[in-house]
Amino acid sequence: MKMVVAIIRPERFERVLEELEKEGFIALTATEVKGRGEQKGIKLQFRGRTMEVDLLDKVKIEVVVDDSEVERLVNAIINSARTGRIGDGKIFIIPVERAVRIRTGEIAE
Repeated sequence: MKMVVAIIRPERFERVLEELEKEGFIALTATEVKGRGEQKGIKLQFRGRTMEVDLLDKVKIEVVVDDSEVERLVNAIINSARTGRIGDGKIFIIPVERAVRIRTGEIAE
């Protein structure tokens, strides 16, 4: 099993969620986070003054899937989250040793 962690633009979250549901990926965790990439934030103009915003709003999506589903999941996220601009986000793929369902004690390895 693998955990796929995607950090995406918040305005793309609904689109990504719809695509994941369409592809059959229903179970996920989503968290509102702040972060920055290589661009180190952005500069905004507000009432004639320049302001630096160092940490930008993002959404972190976590999904655990079988190894055979990883590429399909990653492609669904890329296709629905990409804008082609800096700050679209990143996807991380992490090994999962096992998962335990709390309600039943069922173990998946």
